[in-house]
Amino acid sequence: MTDRLQDLTHALLDAAKMAGADSADALAVSATALSIDIRRGALEQAERSEATDLGLRVIIGGRSAIVSASDTSGRTIAEMAERAVAMAQEAPVDPYTGLADAGQLAKDWDIATLDLCDNSAEPDAAALEADARAAEAAAMTGGAVQVEASGHYARQALHMAATNGFDGGYARTSRSISAVAFVGTGTGMERDWSGETRVCQGDLPGADSIGALAIERAKARLGARKPATGAYPVLFDERVASTLIGHLLSAANGSAIARGSSWLLGALGQQVLPKGMSVIEDPRRVRVGASRPFDGEGLATARRVIVEDGILQGWTLDLATGRKLGMASTANAVRGTSSPPAPATSNIDLSPGSATRADLIRDMGTGLLITSLIGSTVNPNTGDYSRGASGFWVENGEIAYPVNECTVAGNLKDFLLRLTAANDARAHLSTRVPSLLVEGMTLAGS
Repeated sequence: MTDRLQDLTHALLDAAKMAGADSADALAVSATALSIDIRRGALEQAERSEATDLGLRVIIGGRSAIVSASDTSGRTIAEMAERAVAMAQEAPVDPYTGLADAGQLAKDWDIATLDLCDNSAEPDAAALEADARAAEAAAMTGGAVQVEASGHYARQALHMAATNGFDGGYARTSRSISAVAFVGTGTGMERDWSGETRVCQGDLPGADSIGALAIERAKARLGARKPATGAYPVLFDERVASTLIGHLLSAANGSAIARGSSWLLGALGQQVLPKGMSVIEDPRRVRVGASRPFDGEGLATARRVIVEDGILQGWTLDLATGRKLGMASTANAVRGTSSPPAPATSNIDLSPGSATRADLIRDMGTGLLITSLIGSTVNPNTGDYSRGASGFWVENGEIAYPVNECTVAGNLKDFLLRLTAANDARAHLSTRVPSLLVEGMTLAGS
């Protein structure tokens, strides 16, 4: 399959040059996905999809355009090139657009060392249904009144080539099981979920353990009520703590910095997290779904420190945002067949603390443990933060009762400096962020 994708990208480049493009890059993506959904004991949906998509970006005198198609015929490829060139000729000049120089390109990577593709046989629909039903059975045994369970498998292969000489591709797989368990009746009904995803099928935990965790979480939410309004310590459970670091990463994205619409403007070299806390990106972690040997512009990915000892070290950049800011790309470009490159992070690690989650609950005294977040209001310019939340009220260092229908608020520039990290980040995740305690947030409840 990857050889065919390579041939398609080369055909796109040949057509682009023939149509008059100064330079071009092409992306071909082939994807297969199989999903089985179970609801109320019955097979609700069985879906299989297979597709090959093409994307072509052409550049003419600083003007660029991108087109995409799902038809791989020679006629369509020629039409794509002609359309892209015609569109580019009418586009405004962008002095920052352009391919990487040949000396910047990734070379001699060994994709096998990343172990991104499971070589075992693709599971059939019956195997995915068996997983979903096993998760469902475990949740029902635990007391669920209704369960929605799913099994999913996907395989994607991509190849990218460009007129600057870049030529490379790879494949990745994923296998997942999830369950949503419902408990209670009427207005007192509650639900919660559990799910696991792995690159290799053999690494998945048992489906029954996933269903059992879903029902355990759902039952813990029964009898939820609004907490008191006031200022309290708030513990973001590991399931949702990564969103806090996600807001930091969004503000450090080169696109936001170049637009001047980030609450981190002027913060380079300044304290943005507590001392001793670092944020590290490593796009080459083994057997992790978001790993990649090169970015969306053909530059070699590498481990980098975004925040070190609490100090912001740099922005997340692709070629264009780097040129706008007078900096080098950090090899963080991502792109699709219908979208141009844009900067984004991949595998992220936040320094873990030495305390357990239970230790932080004990130490927080009275406050809120958040296990679920709803909606989001974050001002990108000021860092003002407000989100709906649910979870558990903590009194005297112990979980007292479940809570819902409350809002937590604060300012990211302020409360990110008051984080305390637990040590419970899950090792297999692409984004590894442990539970995070914030000393003092505004809580709106009853």
